[in-house]
Amino acid sequence: MPNFNGVWSLTTQLQYAADWPFPTHDVQFLVIAGGGGGGNNNTNVAGGGGGAGGYRSSVGSENTGGGSSTESVLAVPGGTALTVTIGAGGAVNAAGSNSVFSTITATGGGEGGGGTGGGSQSAENGGAGGSGGGGSAESSTSGGAGTSGQGFAGGAGMGGSPFRGGGGGGASAVGASASDSGNGGAGLASSITGSSVTRAGGGGGGAETGSAGSAGSGGAGAGTVGNTGTSGAGTANTGSGGGGGGDANVGGAGGSGVVILKTLSTASATTGSPNASTSGSFNIYTFTSSGSITF
Repeated sequence: MPNFNGVWSLTTQLQYAADWPFPTHDVQFLVIAGGGGGGNNNTNVAGGGGGAGGYRSSVGSENTGGGSSTESVLAVPGGTALTVTIGAGGAVNAAGSNSVFSTITATGGGEGGGGTGGGSQSAENGGAGGSGGGGSAESSTSGGAGTSGQGFAGGAGMGGSPFRGGGGGGASAVGASASDSGNGGAGLASSITGSSVTRAGGGGGGAETGSAGSAGSGGAGAGTVGNTGTSGAGTANTGSGGGGGGDANVGGAGGSGVVILKTLSTASATTGSPNASTSGSFNIYTFTSSGSITF
């Protein structure tokens, strides 16, 4: 097929009339937003784990986040530069940022509750997001809500012994409440690149005493106990949440997001330096920084 730019002869116009003005290209996508940061303990109160970034997928029979069925393959126009935005992971006490491919937007993960004055969340609850952040170890805190079709809610905090924050929600499971374990919710596996990789796990809740919540699968950070050290950060380009801080220590940052595209078509131009690979007959484009792609 010829380049659709420039002046066409009448013969070429007639030959490709069915494709005018541009063909469309079917693209399978995996779009994951930045994970939420874990709650920082500013007042000797353990923080909740950060929620995973929203997880949206149209890959084969795989699920998308929040337990929903896969989305429809996206038909995109040829000859148009399509925006790709990679959401940053949230700093401590901050939500993650959205990731975008064309018309598909995944919502940043909610921040973990952080004790009095710790974050933007009301009454030290976990923040809402793609997946919700866990509540802090204040009395009667709740986990933040997840976004339908993207992720799960965070777990509630616990204002009594062991004074533990709730786990952040993951793409495939809710964050555990502090009264259970404060563990982060599990992430979700995808084989869009040809190999199965799990991403978008929730951060574990911090604890003042006893044991902190463990990281959800997929690259999340674990919480910490007491007043020593920094909680685990979410792994870059997994969209996983950071761990909650313990007794007067610091929560972990969320991991940045990622956009992966799978198509039988070949890109004519890209920006942002995506990694190009193949899987069988498919071309795979993995973006770890923002840019654009044209087919």
